[in-house]
This record gives sequence, structure tokens and C-alpha cells, in this order.
Amino acid sequence: MSSLELIDFSNNSLSGSLSLYHNLPNLEKLYLHSNMLTGKLVDKIWDFKRLWYLSLSNNKFIGEIPKSFRNLTMLNFLYLAHNNFTGELPSELGNLNLVNLTVSYNGLSGPIPFSIFNISTIEVLGLLYNNFSGQLPSTFGLSLPNLRELYLSFNKLSGVIPSSINNASSLTLITMVSNSFTGSIPNLGNLRLLKTLYLDMNDLTGEYPNKELGFLSSLTSCRNLQTIDLSLNQLNGLLPASIGNFSNSLWSFGAFRCGITGSIPVQIGNLTNLTDLYLDNNELIGFIPRTMGKLKGLARIYLCYNKLQGFIPGDLCLLSKLGELCLSHNNLQGPIPECFSELKSIQKLYLDSNKLEFDVPSNLQNLNDLIWLNLSTNNLSGSFPSGIEKFKVISELDLSFNSFSGDVPSDIGKAELLVYLSLAHNKFQGSVPQSIGNLKSLEFLDLSFNSFSGFIPKSLEGLTYLKHFNVSYNKLEGKIPTGGIFANFTAESFLKNDGLCGETRLKVPHCGKGVNVVSLMKYIVPSCVLVLVVVVVIFVLMRRQKRTKQLPNDEISLLNPWRGSSYMELVGATDDFSESNKVGSGGTSSVFVGTLSDGLTVAIKVFNLQSEKISRSFDSEVEVLRVVRHRNLVRVIGCCCNQDFKALVLEYMPNGSLDKWLHSNNHFLDLLQRLNIAIDIALALEYLHQGHTFPIVHCDLKSSNVLLDKDMIAHVGDFGIAKLLGEGEWMVHTRTLATIGYMAPEYGAQGIVSTSGDIYSFGITLLEICTRKKPTDERFGDEISLKSWVSFSLQENKISEVVDTNLLGREDQNFLAKEQCLSSTLCLAMECLATLPSDRISISEVLSKLEKIKTMFLAKNSKVAL
Repeated sequence: MSSLELIDFSNNSLSGSLSLYHNLPNLEKLYLHSNMLTGKLVDKIWDFKRLWYLSLSNNKFIGEIPKSFRNLTMLNFLYLAHNNFTGELPSELGNLNLVNLTVSYNGLSGPIPFSIFNISTIEVLGLLYNNFSGQLPSTFGLSLPNLRELYLSFNKLSGVIPSSINNASSLTLITMVSNSFTGSIPNLGNLRLLKTLYLDMNDLTGEYPNKELGFLSSLTSCRNLQTIDLSLNQLNGLLPASIGNFSNSLWSFGAFRCGITGSIPVQIGNLTNLTDLYLDNNELIGFIPRTMGKLKGLARIYLCYNKLQGFIPGDLCLLSKLGELCLSHNNLQGPIPECFSELKSIQKLYLDSNKLEFDVPSNLQNLNDLIWLNLSTNNLSGSFPSGIEKFKVISELDLSFNSFSGDVPSDIGKAELLVYLSLAHNKFQGSVPQSIGNLKSLEFLDLSFNSFSGFIPKSLEGLTYLKHFNVSYNKLEGKIPTGGIFANFTAESFLKNDGLCGETRLKVPHCGKGVNVVSLMKYIVPSCVLVLVVVVVIFVLMRRQKRTKQLPNDEISLLNPWRGSSYMELVGATDDFSESNKVGSGGTSSVFVGTLSDGLTVAIKVFNLQSEKISRSFDSEVEVLRVVRHRNLVRVIGCCCNQDFKALVLEYMPNGSLDKWLHSNNHFLDLLQRLNIAIDIALALEYLHQGHTFPIVHCDLKSSNVLLDKDMIAHVGDFGIAKLLGEGEWMVHTRTLATIGYMAPEYGAQGIVSTSGDIYSFGITLLEICTRKKPTDERFGDEISLKSWVSFSLQENKISEVVDTNLLGREDQNFLAKEQCLSSTLCLAMECLATLPSDRISISEVLSKLEKIKTMFLAKNSKVAL
């Protein structure tokens, strides 16, 4: 068919290799895209002298792109995207008069040939989603007068963006996403036809730190500009007032996590056609401009994770098209505006982690299209938001960490699409509604730390998708359901509900037949309390008597539930405290592993009785451990004490200390394990600080005092200098000191003990978990500390330089999710490390933020996996 000019076999299911011969001298256009063709492109087949259009995209070709394409001297359009080509891009293509060259979505590597940037006829250059490396030539843009669309995203390009790009005046689209470009963004004001600018996910910086971002002012000359995305760079500058001069054509502005400082200019109200605004994860301060109420077309506002303050302006209620509003993790205060009920299009509303207060507006129930509502971690009060049954499409409802009270309405079961429901850490009471069993899509249910009473509804057995369930720290009673998903839940879901009974594995009493356990407890408990008070009084008197008389051979053990262990039993258990049984030692004690006479493997902490100080350390630890019991604290099994010997018998932790796992070359913790350990430590501190009449301050929290059991669950131990605080929130104590590097400034300088001191130590430990660097590392001294080292990296958006290199590699498929997670965790640590104790966040806030960091990481991870 020698006269054939066009072949179009595109959009079929053709397979096999490509076999074309030389007898098509008049072929001009060849369309084979969107098939399943395989194999390599053989050099000899490219002898079509008149071919000017070739499309082989969306196939499965492999190997290198043939250099013999240079023989197609008439070729103008070459489409090779979405294949499996490897190797370098042939420089010979630069000799053709190409109008469109698209090789995106392949495995090409090496530098982009310089000759490509000399194709004066080129209009579209598509190179994205490859592995191209190297830098763009400084003359880029000088020889490309016709270039309209430039696609360089998702490669490994580096260096600066040449200022000569400003000479490619025909450009309408630039996308350079996810490379390693550095330096400042050049003046692009000459690109008057520019519509789309994507520079996100690079290492670009502002012209001068903490100064106005001048390149934004130059972009106001681009009157056709529709969308800008600068996110995930290191701009570290101020938004200029000139952003109000952008053309009315601008509909999307993205600059999240760019280190942007200062306030949001009021001139932003001039961008009347803006629909998307992403300024989250920056350092913005000041108030939300009321002028934003003029942006009638806004559909998405993301200002979360900043330092904004003041009230939420009611002007936002004028945005009738608003579908997503994220203001979480700021310092906003006051009430939720009543007029929010007018946001009829709102689907996602995030107001969590602020200082909002008062009741939730009752007319919020008018938001019928609401899918996600997060009001957690505020100071909101009053009853459960009314009209929940009208939220028929709501998927996520988080009211946790507030002061809501009263009953949960029975009609909550009408919100049938709920997947996530958290009411934790409030003051709700009454029974758990049976209707929750109607929420068939529910995967997460947290009702912990409230005052719920009555039974756990049996209807919950029908929630087949439920993965997380927590009703701990309530007043629930009766038998724990056993059917359905309840077989998967552990004791941690039911902690501190004294009236519950059920299976032994849930660590609750066995349910007796025909006996109302709760009713029986009502009679037994008062008597037991009376007996316990008498026993405690006797014990205190005996202890005083012992201190007075100092009997030489008075060997004792503590009250139940601790078991008594004789000195000889401990000698036999440890082979006479042999070195082979020693697993650790410190300034006040040594720890041995041993097996008791009943076969139980334990850790035995033997105190070195060399001074009164060490003896007091033992007394302090006993005083604290007598009153604590928590999943994340080291469990005490018993003790042995006489004039010459003092020892605690502790639960054995086979995986050793967190210090060992962080600083030994033979051990490794992945990011999720480290997050879980941090959460375990925070749970232990929350219990110590808030789980008793008087707070307990650990005073010496550090990685070596965090032990890991066989399931890698963290347990905080070593309460040798812990303090039981009385009426006040802090006390002065100068006789004992915590570990250098971990202790809070006020403790080291003035001996002030407070729960805020533990928060500081936790912050240091959190930095150590992320960086794998001890605060006493040799690189730290008078001029720089672990805290200042990390703080500088956060300011410069260079956390990859401080985090453990084993956790974050650019080759990771989920690199961005890990980077975001680690950045958020380091920022949280810095909140714990405020110099003044009053400026540090509480342990409840710490725990809440850690849980959210973990949830976000898992969500992003799952998206990457998909």
C-alpha cells in the first residue's frame, strides 16, 4: 500500500511487537497509541521520510528511544508517553523541527540534552514523571520563543530556575513539581500569557528571609494567571500586600507549608474570583481578615496549622459557595459564629485545636451536606450539638477534648453514614445509646474519659467494620458483649469501668451467674474501703515505728497486690546477683533478671544503699508505685526491704529500653513504631498527671527509663525521684536532680518541680525519637543544643538534615507522608520545650496531637499504597 498516508489503530487492544517495513514511502501520520504493544523499537523500521506525526503513547514498549528517529526529518509531533522506555533521551531529537515532544511517564534518566532547549519550533515539552537529573541551562528560555507548555514535574532536577525563563514569553503553563530546584523564584512578570504555575515540592526559597516575597509582586503582571501552587518549599517570607493586585482570573492560590510568616494581607479580599486558598502549615499570625468575606466564589479555605488568633470573623458566613473550611491548630478564641448555619454548601468543617468556647450554635444542624465536622480540643461546653439526625451524610464527627455534658441523644443512630465518632474526654453522662448499633459503617468509636453509666449496648455487636473501640474511664457496668467484633477488642478498650465483668482476657471480674455484680459491689466496696483505711493507718504507724527504731533484721514486703519476696528467694532467682544476670545499672541501683520460685521471670531492681539519698530514692519510688497502676507504667510485682537490703520486683521487659533501640546499630524502629511508643509514653504521663487526686511528677523521664515489652508496648519506669504534688501545681525541691539534657530549665536552675517539667522532658525524648540523637551528644554544647538544632531545621524547612536518616529517604514511595508526619511531630516537641512552664502545652493536648499525627500518617500512607 505504497500510497498510504495515514494509519490509525489507536484505542484498541493490539499486542505483540511493532513490525513495520519500508514500503510505506508516503506515510505521514501513524496513530498506535492506547494499545498493549510491547518490545523494543527497532532502528531499521524508522525510514518514513514523510512522517510528521507519530503517536505510540500508552503502550508497553521497553528499551531505549532509538537514535534513528533523527532520520524522520519531517517529524513535528512525537508522543511516547506512558511506556517503559529507559536510558537517556537521545540528543539527536534536538536536530528535528519538533512542535510537540512528549515522553512523560517513562523511566528515562540522565540529564536533559542541551540540544532539546535549542528547538526553536517547540511548543509543548512533556518530560514529567521520569528520572531526569542535572540542571537547566542558564540560557533556558532564550531560544524557545514558541514554547507554550513546559512539563518537568516529578523528576530529579536540581539547581536554580534560570532567570532566562522570563524570555520564553509564549509560556502559558509551567509545571516543575517535585524536583530539587533551589534558590529564589525568578521574576516572571514578562510571561504575560501565563495561566498555570506549579512550583510546589522543591527546595525554593524567598529572596531574603522574613522579607516580602517579591516574585509574587512580579506575577501580578501576568493578567491571565489562573492557578499558582508554591507549596512545600522554604519561602520563609511575608505575603506582600500586592497579592491583592492579581488578576480576577486567579482562582487557585496554594502555598501550604512554606514557612510563610507575618499576617494575611487584607488586600486578599480583592481576589474576587478565587475559589481555592491553601495557606495551611505556615507561621501566619494576626487575625483572619474580614475582607475574605468579599471572596464570594471561595469553595475551599485552608488556614490550619498556623498561629492565627482572635475571633472567627462572621464575614466568612457570606461565602455561600464555601465547601471546605479548615481553621484547626491555631489560637482562635471566642464562640463559633451563629451565622455558620448559613454556609449551606459546607461539607468539611475543621475547627479543632483552638481555644473556642461556649456552646455550639443550635442552628448548626441546618448544614445538611456536612461530611466531616471536627470541633475537638477546644473549650466548648453545653450539651451534645442538637439535630444530629439531620446530618444524614456525615462521615466524621469529632467532639473530643472539650467540656460537653449531658446525654448523647438517642437519635444519633440516624446518622447512618458515620465512619468516625469520637466523644472522648468530655463530661457526657447517661447511657450509651442503643441506636449507635445502627451506624453500620462505623470504624472508629471512642467514648472514653466521660461519665457514661449503664450497660454496653449489645447492638454494637452488629458493627462489622468497627476497628477501634474505647469506653475506658467511665462508669459502665454489666457484662461486656462477646459477639461480633467484640472478640477482637482487648482490655485497653474497657479500662477503669469498675462495674464491668466478662472474659478473663479483658482483665475484668468474671460475671457470676444470678448475681448482680454491680449491686453487690455497692455493699462490698464501702466495707472494703473502711478496712483499707484501717490497714493503711496501721501501715503508716508501723512505718514510723520502723524509722524510729531502725530494727536491724526487719525484712518486710508491701501490701497486696504486691507479693512478698524474701532476700534468699531473690538470691536464688539471680544466681546470687551474678554479673551474667545483670541487665542494667545506674547511679542508685542495679537491675537483674531472675526467675522466682513459682517460675515467673522478673526484673529485680536492687538499690545501692550507700547514702541516705539513695534510701530516700527507694522510699520515693515505693510511695509512688503503691498508688499507680497503668498499662504504660512498669508493673510492680513485689518488694523486699530490710535495713541492709532494698529491692523492687518488677515486670520483666524482654525488649529492653528505648535508649537501646534508638542508639544500637543492631536495632531499628520504623516510624509507626516510634509514634506508638511516643503515644504510650504520653498515656503514662497523662495518667500520672491527671489520674489521681494529686498529680504525680516523674521528674526523670528519658529514653533509658522507657522499657519495651514483648509486643513493643512502652512502659515508663524508674520513679526514684518522682514527686507527689499537693495543693499547688508545683513545688521547690533541690535535694535530687534529674538527668542533664532532659531536665527542664526551671528544675535545673531553681529546683522547681511541676508537671510542666515532665512535659519538657517528654519534648526532649520526642526529639530523640525522631532524630536518634541524645541531648548529650558530643555535637551539642554551650552554643547549640538538641532543641536549638531542631528548631533551626524547622525554621529553614530542612528537617531531612536532622531526622534519623533511616526514617526518611527521598526514594521512599511515601516520602511526603513521612516528612509531614516527622515535621508535625518535631513541631509538637517544640511546643513541649517552651522556656516558660506556663507556655508549655498540657499532656492531654500532647496526646491528642500525637493521635492525630498518627491518624493522618496512616491515612496518607494508605492512599500511597492504593
